Amino acid sequence: MREIEFDVVVKAVKDMIMHCGTDLPQDTYDALKAAMEAEKSPVSKEVIRQILENANIAKDEKRPLCQDTGLAVFFVKVGEDVRIKGGLLRDAINKGTEEGYTEGYLRASTCEPFSRLNLKDTVGYNLPAIIHFDIVSGDKIDIEYAAKGGGSENVSRAKVLPPAAGKDGVVEFVKEVISDAGGNPCPPITVGVGIGGTFERAVISSKHALFRDLETTHEDPEMAELEERILTEINNLGIGAMGMGGTKTALAVHIESNPCHIASLPVSVNVQCHSSRHTHITI
Repeated sequence: MREIEFDVVVKAVKDMIMHCGTDLPQDTYDALKAAMEAEKSPVSKEVIRQILENANIAKDEKRPLCQDTGLAVFFVKVGEDVRIKGGLLRDAINKGTEEGYTEGYLRASTCEPFSRLNLKDTVGYNLPAIIHFDIVSGDKIDIEYAAKGGGSENVSRAKVLPPAAGKDGVVEFVKEVISDAGGNPCPPITVGVGIGGTFERAVISSKHALFRDLETTHEDPEMAELEERILTEINNLGIGAMGMGGTKTALAVHIESNPCHIASLPVSVNVQCHSSRHTHITI
């Protein structure tokens, strides 16, 4: 059984958060640059240019990429032959989250749902982090992290379609969600689509789909074709960068599909803004 010190995890998580808060991932930067070059609307082209300029300034001056520094969302694969020495893995991730947001001068965005109070000892400092655990073989811990902003999260939706709706039904639902969202999620966006499973599996899958590098395509050719079809349909909506009108509303569409009940076709759409802050490490 391999042992990993509690503080090693804390520091790794803190470093991930501080890095992502100021440095736009290279895949996102490259996708935005390609979108700017391909954009037909002069207004949206200028908007994307300013987004890239903002990213450069944030990186050079170590300032937050956006005033919304998001909630800390993690997908964690834990090897069955590894244990944390000195504490619980969940506590280490939460401690790293608190230290990352505090030392990085990143805004704490969590609050009590109704009073809206941000209390240090309960839900302040972006605690608790949103953590999805999975047990896998091996003696390593793989941690995926993303900062999820409120504007993009607020437009996300899920629905259980009748099986007869098929691919066309999924495409129409995704288009409906993105059309209703308009400029609110700060496009150019990344769109995660979870298909199948149960209602909650589809939702979690759509969130996890946002963690994939933007330049990748689905390993299943059928799903890759569906991703491309949905991306084209979204960009044909004409929403454009920050809702200014244009041809580049989305940078990528990523799908995660799951087997589902014969009577159901769950589908979920989760949106990430142009500041797609994500990374992963393996310890």
